[in-house]
Amino acid sequence: MNTMPCKAISVTAIDFSKQRLGALAEQVGWHVGDITQYDFGSKKFDLWHDRAVFHFLTDPAARQAYIELVRRSVKPGGYVLMATFGPNGPLKCSGLDVVRYDAQSLHNEFGEGFSLQGDELTMHHTPMGTDQQFLYCWCRVSQ
Repeated sequence: MNTMPCKAISVTAIDFSKQRLGALAEQVGWHVGDITQYDFGSKKFDLWHDRAVFHFLTDPAARQAYIELVRRSVKPGGYVLMATFGPNGPLKCSGLDVVRYDAQSLHNEFGEGFSLQGDELTMHHTPMGTDQQFLYCWCRVSQ
């Protein structure tokens, strides 16, 4: 298991992504911070896309803080696209516990103000040769 602090891992991942993007990286606004405490200030986004973060939030208070950040950060009429482990996904990932969701349980986490537009279960083939079930849900934020 990696023992680097999470912020160091995030910075390393962003540096890797910037390198892969080359000159296009200058067109991206990069942020590093604790997703349960981060403050985007007055910025509002048209789209919030989470690929494999939310399912690591096993503490209900952390999930609620994340959801409140989404509420503050996505424009009315904007979209939220979530990708989490599905109901038959792994119980752990990278040695960490995860929460698995079906479309209804994920939508229930977000509650009022988010209109479920669709969902899809897919299989993700990992670089290590295993398959993991993912759930993709997309919602629209109430106007």
